[in-house]
Amino acid sequence: MENEQDIIALVRERLEGLPGLSEKKMMGGHCFLVNGNMVGGAGCNEAGDSRFMMRVGKDNSAKAEALPGGEPLIKGGRRMGGMYLVDPDQPEEVISEWVSLAVGNALSLPAK
Repeated sequence: MENEQDIIALVRERLEGLPGLSEKKMMGGHCFLVNGNMVGGAGCNEAGDSRFMMRVGKDNSAKAEALPGGEPLIKGGRRMGGMYLVDPDQPEEVISEWVSLAVGNALSLPAK
């Protein structure tokens, strides 16, 4: 199982080369942004397991629910709309689908 630093490195590798990519500490963790909009980063589930955190957007929630390996992000007992935690042990093609969904969401938003 990966720790938070491993997750950050894996996300960084997958997003490397995207125009407008930046990194920022926010939401209690390390996040990646495209044009100022969050794509995702490293997070933990309620059991404390390190996970990919992906912001797919509320409009993509149905697509996200259909993908394997993800669970809604819960903070303080509240579901964070459009945010999911993804098991890093999923096959590469599954992780790629999650990343594509999150990047597509960030690119659909106005730059900040």
